Amino acid sequence: MEGTVKRVFGYAREYKQNPYQGFTSFQHFRGGKLYSDAVAGAGNSAGCETENYECYPVTAGVEENGWAQGFYPDTSVAYIRVLWKEFEPEQGKYDYDFIQDIIDKARAHRQTLMFRIMPHSTCERDDVPEWLKKIVDCPARPAGKRVKDSPTDERYLEYFGTAIEKFAERFDDCDVLDIVDICLPGSWGEGYKLERYSEQSLKKFMDVYVRCFNKTHLVGQVASPELINYVRCFKPVGWRGDGTGSPFHMNGYFQQAVEAMPKDVWKTAPVSFESFWWLTEWLRHGWDIDDIIEKTLGWHLSNFNAKSFPVPNEWKDKIDYWLSKMGYHYKIDFAETSEKAENGVFTLKLGIDNVGVAPIYNKLPLIVKLKSKESSAEIRTDVDITKWLPGKAEENIVVSVPEGFSGKITVEIGVKDIYGEGLAFATNAERDGDFYVVGEVLA
Repeated sequence: MEGTVKRVFGYAREYKQNPYQGFTSFQHFRGGKLYSDAVAGAGNSAGCETENYECYPVTAGVEENGWAQGFYPDTSVAYIRVLWKEFEPEQGKYDYDFIQDIIDKARAHRQTLMFRIMPHSTCERDDVPEWLKKIVDCPARPAGKRVKDSPTDERYLEYFGTAIEKFAERFDDCDVLDIVDICLPGSWGEGYKLERYSEQSLKKFMDVYVRCFNKTHLVGQVASPELINYVRCFKPVGWRGDGTGSPFHMNGYFQQAVEAMPKDVWKTAPVSFESFWWLTEWLRHGWDIDDIIEKTLGWHLSNFNAKSFPVPNEWKDKIDYWLSKMGYHYKIDFAETSEKAENGVFTLKLGIDNVGVAPIYNKLPLIVKLKSKESSAEIRTDVDITKWLPGKAEENIVVSVPEGFSGKITVEIGVKDIYGEGLAFATNAERDGDFYVVGEVLA
């Protein structure tokens, strides 16, 4: 542009964890306790080594000394899973206060929520609501088996769907609730023995999520790419891969699921992964952490649930690399501004390089901040940052200078989250609080 000044910037790692991405806390909140390391399956004849770690709130008596055994990255996302019976202890009576307390805790820790209501877990303690057992046949876990079946009576999905609908009616417009994890029949809601249900009944159950969640992002279990594709006929929906790390999942299962879905799912909805066991078990089993990292990055993950177990200290550098690519990471390539505002207007041309593997899925405002000796103003732009896919993007922003400015004006940019805090850019541009200095212009 004629009569312009261009500044070029380099890459620098973000100074903090950004929202909506990275490792998640699990059944805990940011900076809270970690489960103590455990050897999978030890002392459990049924082999269900995770049953004490899967439900919120944390089961009484579970050891939580993990900070003495490893580390855990900062978490801007809290992944919480609750049992249906906790939300609907009596038929038609919903414990909204229980859910609101979780939301309030996430807000207090400056986190967003990824959330799933599960029909049941694997053991009698974490079963479906007692009132449901009086209406339909509810199978128990067979002796010596790890998982249990869900009821096949059609009323099971009908009643469970009503609970999901009531949850959505109250909380879909909550800004803290960012992602709802679509539940399926089976233990933990993960689709075990999905073939026992008719296509019609499953689609009817999926329709509840389609109809009721209009503001909250949805992710579907990779156990059923067909149902994800069905929901995507109506709205964007991402996918979620349980079992991350295990050779079975990494070397075939996930890839087959990805190939059964459109290739561009990740462009409009988040991809999430959850650890098979926990990372100390990966180390004990000799699983290839480098291969796991590269494959999940290739599948465009935004967040990863390491289950709030300690991460081996010897993997700090590898995890840091993973986090530097996971989700979105915005490097400022350049900023070009008019030398002078003409009739109170100037142009800012901005070059952004998303060096991560996914976009952000939340339309947070890009703000241009103007500062002079006498005045300061923040101007919201209409730039849609969800369009900043991996790679380079350019924005041409026409800025109107408010009254009261004279002389030299410093031009800064920033993006603010739901808590009014600035996103960290992966840039060496000078930081001014929540903003980055990108140029100057004369009023």
